[in-house]
Amino acid sequence: MTPFKICGVTTPEVTDVSVAVGAAHIGFNFFPPSPRHLDPASAAALIGRVPAGIGRVAVLVAPDDALVAAVLAAGIDILQLHDVPPERVAALKSRYGRPVWLAAGVKTRADIAAAERAAGPADLLLLDAKAPNDAPLPGGNGLAFDWRLLHDHRPTRPFGLAGGLAPGNVAAAIRSVAPALVDVASGVEEGAGVKSVEKIRAFAAEVRAA
Repeated sequence: MTPFKICGVTTPEVTDVSVAVGAAHIGFNFFPPSPRHLDPASAAALIGRVPAGIGRVAVLVAPDDALVAAVLAAGIDILQLHDVPPERVAALKSRYGRPVWLAAGVKTRADIAAAERAAGPADLLLLDAKAPNDAPLPGGNGLAFDWRLLHDHRPTRPFGLAGGLAPGNVAAAIRSVAPALVDVASGVEEGAGVKSVEKIRAFAAEVRAA
């Protein structure tokens, strides 16, 4: 089964359901403009509910050193970075010895090539739809890019697929591009930042079906 990540978890119930349905990773968002935002102190209790063996991922947008240290102290295993240069990816990976993912927006084939250049030593490249110019968030906007771009422009490193995934299309996405990971946030919500337990269960079932 393709590993999947439930991202932007904010409550104990959703954390527990994500674990129960077999999520390989659970994401906690530390970007204040996001409706899924948590501070490290609040997130620590939720992170503590995630058993060993399931990745606890911090979603971080151009984070400073203090925030990175705080989320790691809260129990985070993996740093998912947005809007950072390759040197920053390398510095954080070297300093903390934790897996680092780089998230990048895609609209064209050139964006895929640029994302790989920007990833530096990142362990995984998370490809998301490029946010509109006026969007306040770099990801989690419920938009998808044309997955067919990956048919002949696949990154040379493991890549995850994000952006616009939902129970209704995740199986098709997996069959189309065979990513190392699928990542969902808004696609399992009933409102901005409000996860639906039923949609999470449906998403997991569709991933298994693929």
